[in-house]
Amino acid sequence: QVQLVESGGGLVQAGGSLRLSCAFSGRTFSNYSMGWFRQAPEKERVFVARIGSGGHTYYADSVRGRFTISRDNAKNTIDLQMTNLQPEDTAVYYCAADSNSWTGARFSRTVDYWGQGTQVTVSS
Repeated sequence: QVQLVESGGGLVQAGGSLRLSCAFSGRTFSNYSMGWFRQAPEKERVFVARIGSGGHTYYADSVRGRFTISRDNAKNTIDLQMTNLQPEDTAVYYCAADSNSWTGARFSRTVDYWGQGTQVTVSS
């Protein structure tokens, strides 16, 4: 059973930065694509960014150029560096693991495991 534990959320002013981390345990990390999704109040959970086991990344249009996803296969962690945060980035951010190690973690329906979520609030 995979466990995902997020950390690093908080409150930041518009234009500021935050770094989210997710620790993976329970299976072989390199066998999974990893990603971040977010869910704002009363809205659906949506894709933010993903990274394959080989390091290939993909971003939602709304965050491309501002957010950077990375993974450390030695530490079994992924990070999401978020810059130039805006109030519309306010949401609960969820770490995701997908057993499709090459192209997974792009769509929530294929995600095998979710973290508990961490709140990011951006004030204007």
